[in-house]
Amino acid sequence: HPTRSAVDLTLAGMIAVGTAVVARSAPALAWSGAILVGLAIARAVTRLSVARIRAAGFEMLWRQPERVRSIARNETLELMSEVRNRDTRAARYVELRAVGSPDLEIEVEPPRGEVPAGGRLEVTVKVTPPRVGRHGIHGLSLEVQGSPGLFEVPLTFANPYGIEVLPRPFATALHTARGGRSRHGAEAGRPGPLAGEGLELKELREHAPGDPFKRIAWKASARRGKLMVREYEQDERDVVWLVLDASVELWSGVPGKAPLDIAIDELAAVASRHLAQGDRVGLVIVASRVLSYIPADSGVGQLGRLMGALAHDTGTVDADRSDLDESDVGLRVLEHLRPLDPEAATRVRPTELDRIARRVVKTLPRAPFQVHEPLGNSKRERTLRQYLLAFGMGSPPRQEPERNATDRSLGQALARITREKPRASMIAIWSPAPDLELRPDLERALTQLPRRRCHVIWVPMTFEPGLPRTDLVADAVADALGLRERVAAARGERGLRRLGVRVLHAKHKHQGLSNR
Repeated sequence: HPTRSAVDLTLAGMIAVGTAVVARSAPALAWSGAILVGLAIARAVTRLSVARIRAAGFEMLWRQPERVRSIARNETLELMSEVRNRDTRAARYVELRAVGSPDLEIEVEPPRGEVPAGGRLEVTVKVTPPRVGRHGIHGLSLEVQGSPGLFEVPLTFANPYGIEVLPRPFATALHTARGGRSRHGAEAGRPGPLAGEGLELKELREHAPGDPFKRIAWKASARRGKLMVREYEQDERDVVWLVLDASVELWSGVPGKAPLDIAIDELAAVASRHLAQGDRVGLVIVASRVLSYIPADSGVGQLGRLMGALAHDTGTVDADRSDLDESDVGLRVLEHLRPLDPEAATRVRPTELDRIARRVVKTLPRAPFQVHEPLGNSKRERTLRQYLLAFGMGSPPRQEPERNATDRSLGQALARITREKPRASMIAIWSPAPDLELRPDLERALTQLPRRRCHVIWVPMTFEPGLPRTDLVADAVADALGLRERVAAARGERGLRRLGVRVLHAKHKHQGLSNR
């Protein structure tokens, strides 16, 4: 593409040609025509030099042996790479940038310079991911300037590198979170006592229906004239269920500051804390359908399962969560294929989705991530969307909200949790406060949750409408919509409290989840 100088010269030449024609001046016409001819020659020279660079074997390599790195959200990762120039001439570039996922903040050093003839240029790539998930750095792009300095041509060198971004293990607001029956020993990380089968006698009490006969203290019963049973102490381990609302509209906002970005970190911190203390933790992620259901378990393996689900199952590549239809996905895949495998993308039009899908199958082994097929309306669409996942390209979330369907899924998930054994000692839900008058299914599910020895907590997820504030009218509309959201949230919270559900806001989360 032309530089600013080339644009200025082109405009000057065209004006000069027009003036010379009007004035009928042959010298002026020859001079202005020479300017335009010179620009055409400069463009041709630039294209020839770029073609020579490509033919000479310009390439980009990563210094790291692995193809995927796992880091925490907002952690900075420094990668080393190099650009090799096999040509006999040096290549000067005016801009060097990394081509990667839009959810990655990437800095490249040096941003401009020269790749020596037959030499290499060391490049430092600093990556800071504000959002969890699978993200990719697809390669480097150099803006090469032709010898006259009038035209620049981007050269993209594809070499995919995967960045797996996991939730931060501990969120500041919840670093001492603890729930369930054993909260007295929470700060020290010790399990508390619970009546049940154990070795140490806790007390003698009157027999109650359902007590096993083997616990009857016959001698004490004879002395008191009524049945008495032995109550023992046992080490307690909480059974904690964490429920996350991952509706597509909760991804709205600046990456890293959207409601889901914050909620995922909070939930991950609570899960890590409970697992470190030996508790059993289960996870449910819901949207218009149940995205993930992990039964309660303990141990390091469970922590890995929970972190993986939070990072990957909340994504928006599935057809029912993506704002891209099949043709949009096919176009993105083809654009990504061209620098990665020029031969595979040669003479393939964006509308030829079957041909693109066949080339995708051959290219997937080169992807940094090995993933399963996401949801799609056909085998072809699933293959195309799998390409997005495997190379960490991502997809924007669907614009249509799915609140009504999410509430139904949430109600079904809560009903399933109540049937799980062992029973839950705490159920914590991250979701916008619902209007229970309009959600009878969800209200019924909350009403049926067990209250004996089980604490139910609701952590509201809030967000402001992302409307531009360009003038007084736009400000008034944004304020009105924001007020409506806050009023609806307050009404929903009152309904939750009426059902005995404890509602915790950001400033009270630490205290509420630690000492209930």
